[in-house]
Amino acid sequence: MAGPLASLKVLEFSGLGPAPLAGQLLADLGAQVTTVDRKPPPDDPTDVNRRGKLSRVLDLKAPEGLAEARQLIATHDVLIEGFRPGVMERLGLGPADVPEKTIYARMTGWGQEGPWAHVAGHDINYLGLTGALHAMGRAGEPPVPPLNLVADYGGGTMFLIFGILAAVIERGVTGKGQVVDAAMVDGVPAMMGLIHGMLAQGAWSESRGANWLDGAAPFYRCYSCADGGFVAVGALEPQFYALLLKGLDLPESYGESQNDRATWPARTEEFAARFASRSRDAWAAHFAGTDACVTPVLTFTEAAAHPHMAARGSLERRAGVLQSGVAPRFAPLK
Repeated sequence: MAGPLASLKVLEFSGLGPAPLAGQLLADLGAQVTTVDRKPPPDDPTDVNRRGKLSRVLDLKAPEGLAEARQLIATHDVLIEGFRPGVMERLGLGPADVPEKTIYARMTGWGQEGPWAHVAGHDINYLGLTGALHAMGRAGEPPVPPLNLVADYGGGTMFLIFGILAAVIERGVTGKGQVVDAAMVDGVPAMMGLIHGMLAQGAWSESRGANWLDGAAPFYRCYSCADGGFVAVGALEPQFYALLLKGLDLPESYGESQNDRATWPARTEEFAARFASRSRDAWAAHFAGTDACVTPVLTFTEAAAHPHMAARGSLERRAGVLQSGVAPRFAPLK
């Protein structure tokens, strides 16, 4: 299949982090993505974010390089850049220098404006400023970084793509492009509606390790198993919690006090003792096919071989390199 974005031409000024992933995901869905590189990129299959992309090597400090860059911009629908604010303007390639139809997508941590717009940072810094990082980890211990998935790729890449595709739709109406200012410190709060709502309702404590979804609840956390592996438990709903209790051979009456926080420490100890009595895979087999919401915690390599992941092709090997399949999937209406 050519993909639903086969008509879209994207010019990506190469960099690191969330902007290259955005280009890769657009290419996965059929967009023609060309990166502007300072020097020829190595033929490296481990650089997964380059899959499906073309490359054009340009010296943007030379007049001929800038002239070719302008020609490329004029023939593409979308421009993606992830530099600090002002870099593209100094090159003479800013939003004021491109055709009116261009969708100018800008990816930063702090945003194009604000007191910290020109300050360096990484995922952990952007995440720290949103309140989200403070909620992650055990009580009394420093917060735990969730890799670089939440700010870089959740609040960054996904909102950049969201903005690009929204602008493509709007351009189909007006014929005009616009600037997409995707900032991680904006995207992460936008994903936190549930938490903000519970905070406003008094149902979320700002103390780490005291809430429904942060590891305090015995029915929503990970447990160690006899072989050193782990299982993930997510039995939030009463009917699923009842199946968890049944699977652990614990009293059905515990369901009546599921959300009584005073019972959580004792329940956690009981659950931990039960899970510590068998291996990870034994528990996975025990709960397989039930709605108890108990799953094994797999390594990256193990994940590719799991029957469900393998059946969907969620992970695949290209040139021997483990990486994601295409997401999301598309199919014609029946």
